[in-house]
Amino acid sequence: MKYAIITGASKGLGEAIAKRLIQEQIAVVSVSRTENKEIKSLAIEQGIDYKHVSCNLSLEKEVQEVFMEIAHCIFQKDPKEILLFNNAGVIEPIQTVGNLDQTPVIRNIQVNLIAPMLITNLFFNKAQLTNTKVTVINVSSGAAVRSIEGWSVYCSSKAGINMFTQTAAIEQAEMQTNNKIIAFSPGVMDTNMQETIRSSSKEAFKDLEQFKEFKEKNMLLAADLVANALVDLVLSDSVESGKVYNIKELLK
Repeated sequence: MKYAIITGASKGLGEAIAKRLIQEQIAVVSVSRTENKEIKSLAIEQGIDYKHVSCNLSLEKEVQEVFMEIAHCIFQKDPKEILLFNNAGVIEPIQTVGNLDQTPVIRNIQVNLIAPMLITNLFFNKAQLTNTKVTVINVSSGAAVRSIEGWSVYCSSKAGINMFTQTAAIEQAEMQTNNKIIAFSPGVMDTNMQETIRSSSKEAFKDLEQFKEFKEKNMLLAADLVANALVDLVLSDSVESGKVYNIKELLK
């Protein structure tokens, strides 16, 4: 049996990933502050093992406690493979350096970078004692490799997750484990995060009009299109550990 853990599974890309995995007969643990009832109904309908766990990813103590419990429950079942989707992310604060508030800066780094690091560390540690393969998928962004005015914190956290992914992959290869870890840049999707971006101010975010235009001209990718491309990759045998995949490569 395969198990998938998805952070931020209640909406957007996380929701679409969860629904596709359930269709693939993969057991799902949804981690978010609120539960998506559609995912639960689909799992019941498909007869698939499903569990929702509430967790505030900006609190590292809560992250450690919640994921220790999740890991304990899943590894007990001796699954063939665990797919870990570190998908949850926050864009805020959208503001220029010199005008940033401390609290959203810390929350951004906690959710986008520290939580995935802690969760990955925990699952790779547990996997050392078992025959279970762990595949980690860290959701990154094009902002990881491109400076965007007003997004200094988001760009930095996503650049960090790319480097963490690449380094962890080298280590796992050196230890000759079966584990894999990749990062994935999903492109500009039609999600709540885009709504947040469009509601920012021109003073804080220089490219505001361009992002409004993406919506007006239907240039945003549908979350289920992106999720299907990502899941197709993850379920194939061609995953290259340490690679930062871009949705453009997968939609060719």
